[in-house]
Amino acid sequence: MTLPVDLKRVTPAEQIAGEDQSETRQLREMLHRAEAYLRSFKWCPPLAERFLGYGVGGVVAVFLFKLAEKINGADDFLWVVEGDVPSAYMVTDNAPDPASALAIYCDMMEEWANAVLTGSSLDEAFPVNAPATRENANMLLSRTQFIREKLIPISQTQ
Repeated sequence: MTLPVDLKRVTPAEQIAGEDQSETRQLREMLHRAEAYLRSFKWCPPLAERFLGYGVGGVVAVFLFKLAEKINGADDFLWVVEGDVPSAYMVTDNAPDPASALAIYCDMMEEWANAVLTGSSLDEAFPVNAPATRENANMLLSRTQFIREKLIPISQTQ
Protein backbone atom coordinates (compact mmCIF):
# COMPACT_ATOMS: atom_id res chain seq x y z
CA MET A 1 0.00 0.00 0.00
CA THR A 2 1.32 3.44 -0.94
CA LEU A 3 0.62 6.21 1.53
CA PRO A 4 -1.00 9.34 0.10
CA VAL A 5 1.59 11.49 1.86
CA ASP A 6 5.24 11.23 2.76
CA LEU A 7 5.19 10.97 6.56
CA LYS A 8 8.88 11.92 6.59
CA ARG A 9 7.74 15.46 5.64
CA VAL A 10 5.50 15.88 8.72
CA THR A 11 6.09 16.06 12.46
CA PRO A 12 4.04 14.01 14.94
CA ALA A 13 1.85 16.33 17.04
CA GLU A 14 3.63 15.32 20.24
CA GLN A 15 6.89 16.70 18.82
CA ILE A 16 5.61 20.10 17.65
CA ALA A 17 8.17 22.76 18.49
CA GLY A 18 8.34 26.32 17.25
CA GLU A 19 11.31 28.66 17.22
CA ASP A 20 10.57 29.57 20.87
CA GLN A 21 8.07 28.73 23.62
CA SER A 22 5.58 31.30 22.37
CA GLU A 23 5.50 29.88 18.86
CA THR A 24 5.30 26.33 20.19
CA ARG A 25 2.25 27.35 22.24
CA GLN A 26 0.68 29.05 19.21
CA LEU A 27 1.23 26.02 16.97
CA ARG A 28 -0.30 23.71 19.57
CA GLU A 29 -3.31 26.02 19.93
CA MET A 30 -3.68 26.02 16.14
CA LEU A 31 -3.57 22.21 16.19
CA HIS A 32 -6.42 22.14 18.72
CA ARG A 33 -8.47 24.55 16.59
CA ALA A 34 -7.78 22.43 13.48
CA GLU A 35 -8.95 19.32 15.37
CA ALA A 36 -12.11 21.07 16.58
CA TYR A 37 -12.81 22.30 13.05
CA LEU A 38 -12.48 18.81 11.57
CA ARG A 39 -14.51 17.20 14.35
CA SER A 40 -17.31 19.73 13.76
CA PHE A 41 -18.28 17.76 10.66
CA LYS A 42 -20.69 14.91 11.38
CA TRP A 43 -19.02 12.76 8.72
CA CYS A 44 -15.61 12.95 10.43
CA PRO A 45 -14.55 9.64 12.02
CA PRO A 46 -12.34 9.62 15.11
CA LEU A 47 -8.82 10.97 14.61
CA ALA A 48 -6.09 8.35 14.91
CA GLU A 49 -2.94 10.44 14.42
CA ARG A 50 -2.06 14.12 14.11
CA PHE A 51 0.91 15.77 12.41
CA LEU A 52 2.22 19.24 11.71
CA GLY A 53 3.18 19.68 8.08
CA TYR A 54 4.34 23.28 8.26
CA GLY A 55 3.47 26.25 10.40
CA VAL A 56 4.20 29.77 11.47
CA GLY A 57 2.68 30.36 14.88
CA GLY A 58 -0.34 32.65 14.80
CA VAL A 59 -0.15 33.01 11.00
CA VAL A 60 -0.89 29.74 9.22
CA ALA A 61 -0.27 26.03 9.70
CA VAL A 62 -1.09 22.92 7.73
CA PHE A 63 -1.86 19.80 9.73
CA LEU A 64 -2.28 16.23 8.58
CA PHE A 65 -4.81 13.98 10.28
CA LYS A 66 -4.94 10.21 9.94
CA LEU A 67 -8.50 9.05 10.44
CA ALA A 68 -9.41 5.94 12.41
CA GLU A 69 -11.50 4.78 9.45
CA LYS A 70 -11.88 5.81 5.84
CA ILE A 71 -14.49 8.34 4.78
CA ASN A 72 -16.84 6.65 2.31
CA GLY A 73 -14.27 3.90 1.89
CA ALA A 74 -11.79 6.30 0.27
CA ASP A 75 -9.98 8.92 2.33
CA ASP A 76 -8.13 8.08 5.53
CA PHE A 77 -5.91 11.19 5.63
CA LEU A 78 -6.99 14.84 5.51
CA TRP A 79 -5.05 18.10 5.55
CA VAL A 80 -6.41 21.02 7.57
CA VAL A 81 -5.17 24.58 7.21
CA GLU A 82 -5.65 26.79 10.25
CA GLY A 83 -4.47 30.20 11.41
CA ASP A 84 -5.18 33.84 10.61
CA VAL A 85 -7.05 32.54 7.56
CA PRO A 86 -10.33 30.65 7.13
CA SER A 87 -10.07 27.02 8.18
CA ALA A 88 -10.33 24.44 5.42
CA TYR A 89 -9.81 20.72 4.96
CA MET A 90 -8.72 18.87 1.84
CA VAL A 91 -8.02 15.33 0.72
CA THR A 92 -4.49 14.23 0.01
CA ASP A 93 -5.07 13.02 -3.57
CA ASN A 94 -3.21 15.95 -5.16
CA ALA A 95 -1.41 17.06 -2.02
CA PRO A 96 1.29 14.56 -1.03
CA ASP A 97 3.21 17.16 1.01
CA PRO A 98 2.57 20.32 3.07
CA ALA A 99 3.62 22.72 0.28
CA SER A 100 1.14 21.27 -2.19
CA ALA A 101 -1.58 21.29 0.49
CA LEU A 102 -0.94 25.02 1.02
CA ALA A 103 -1.04 25.64 -2.72
CA ILE A 104 -4.39 23.84 -3.04
CA TYR A 105 -5.67 25.80 -0.04
CA CYS A 106 -4.72 29.03 -1.81
CA ASP A 107 -6.51 27.86 -4.97
CA MET A 108 -9.68 27.13 -2.96
CA MET A 109 -9.63 30.46 -1.12
CA GLU A 110 -8.87 32.44 -4.29
CA GLU A 111 -11.79 30.77 -6.03
CA TRP A 112 -14.10 31.95 -3.23
CA ALA A 113 -12.60 35.47 -3.14
CA ASN A 114 -12.77 35.89 -6.91
CA ALA A 115 -16.39 34.72 -6.96
CA VAL A 116 -17.22 37.30 -4.30
CA LEU A 117 -15.42 40.08 -6.19
CA THR A 118 -17.12 39.26 -9.50
CA GLY A 119 -20.53 38.65 -7.96
CA SER A 120 -20.50 35.04 -9.16
CA SER A 121 -22.27 32.19 -7.42
CA LEU A 122 -20.49 30.66 -4.43
CA ASP A 123 -22.24 27.32 -4.95
CA GLU A 124 -19.13 25.70 -6.43
CA ALA A 125 -16.62 27.39 -4.10
CA PHE A 126 -15.34 25.86 -0.88
CA PRO A 127 -17.48 27.30 1.93
CA VAL A 128 -15.63 30.04 3.78
CA ASN A 129 -16.79 30.95 7.26
CA ALA A 130 -16.83 34.70 6.65
CA PRO A 131 -19.30 37.16 5.18
CA ALA A 132 -19.00 37.31 1.39
CA THR A 133 -17.88 40.95 1.25
CA ARG A 134 -15.38 42.69 -1.01
CA GLU A 135 -13.32 43.58 2.06
CA ASN A 136 -13.08 39.95 3.20
CA ALA A 137 -12.34 38.77 -0.34
CA ASN A 138 -9.51 41.30 -0.72
CA MET A 139 -8.05 40.42 2.70
CA LEU A 140 -8.14 36.74 1.79
CA LEU A 141 -6.41 37.39 -1.55
CA SER A 142 -3.72 39.34 0.30
CA ARG A 143 -3.16 36.41 2.65
CA THR A 144 -3.04 33.81 -0.13
CA GLN A 145 -0.54 35.96 -2.01
CA PHE A 146 1.66 36.06 1.13
CA ILE A 147 1.35 32.28 1.56
CA ARG A 148 2.28 31.68 -2.09
CA GLU A 149 5.20 34.13 -2.18
CA LYS A 150 6.71 33.69 1.28
CA LEU A 151 5.56 30.50 2.98
CA ILE A 152 5.19 27.86 0.28
CA PRO A 153 8.81 28.28 -0.88
CA ILE A 154 10.02 27.85 2.72
CA SER A 155 7.74 24.86 3.33
CA GLN A 156 9.18 23.11 0.27
CA THR A 157 12.63 23.07 1.85
CA GLN A 158 11.62 21.62 5.18
